Amino acid sequence: MKGIILCAGKATRMYPITLSTPKALVGVYDKPLIYYSLCTLMESGITQILIITPPGKTEWFKELMGDGSQWGLSIEYIEQSVPKGIADAFIIGEEFIGKDNVCLILGDNIFYHPEMGKILSGAINKLDGAVVFGIYVSDPRPFGVIEFDKDNKVISIEEKPENPKSNYIVPGLYYYNNEVVKIAKALTPSARGELEITHVNEQYLKNGKLYVEPLPKEFIWHDVGSAERTFTASECIKNIQEAENTIIGSADITAYKKGYIDINKLNELAEKMNAAEYGKYITNFCSNKITV
Repeated sequence: MKGIILCAGKATRMYPITLSTPKALVGVYDKPLIYYSLCTLMESGITQILIITPPGKTEWFKELMGDGSQWGLSIEYIEQSVPKGIADAFIIGEEFIGKDNVCLILGDNIFYHPEMGKILSGAINKLDGAVVFGIYVSDPRPFGVIEFDKDNKVISIEEKPENPKSNYIVPGLYYYNNEVVKIAKALTPSARGELEITHVNEQYLKNGKLYVEPLPKEFIWHDVGSAERTFTASECIKNIQEAENTIIGSADITAYKKGYIDINKLNELAEKMNAAEYGKYITNFCSNKITV
């Protein structure tokens, strides 16, 4: 399976912060926002990754992450010259995807759970069409709401319903078989002129191939779409890291945990950042002073 991180939005709700800086590169507590999406793919066991960037900003991403080899990954980049919607990612990334299945994650979504790797791998193993995730919220009306049966087969998806049929909403993480490229290319733009990811999911639903993976209620999810949400996410991550003496969204430590790099490489990466608390944490980890 290959992975795509979509980071091409203008992020107008975060102006003036994002007037020059892509939202995915904005800091969320002690690391760039995109690190959290990258780690989610890595936890899924995905090492071949395409990052879709805003026009003229690819070099910014390359300066941060390079080709991914420092983490045992292969990272490629492509620009979305005109915003055409989330489903456009599969058309832009058609050559990258090739004949493989694909995971798409939005570059402004943060996911965290101590057993996240196990949960995500379990969802991949069930892939027979499309798998989306279900996050429980007390008020689902502002979101895309998903209704499903006892076998986790999706019955319906509704955008911002007045009377939700469940309390589960769909966050920005999706697993698809290779059929998704064909489905995306056959879509008609919506009233707002975009290729909607909801329409992709509706096609899988029509084919009887859309399943949901309900996430544990303690699963943490943040949609970092505003300055306030950025602050809330930063505060949440800071509190967890301090309370549990752990680190969330570290591409360096995740690469080591997944066996993509060894301890010597991890220590080398930490040395380049030893002036920051982030680097000091990894150095201590390498010295077996703390555990993750």
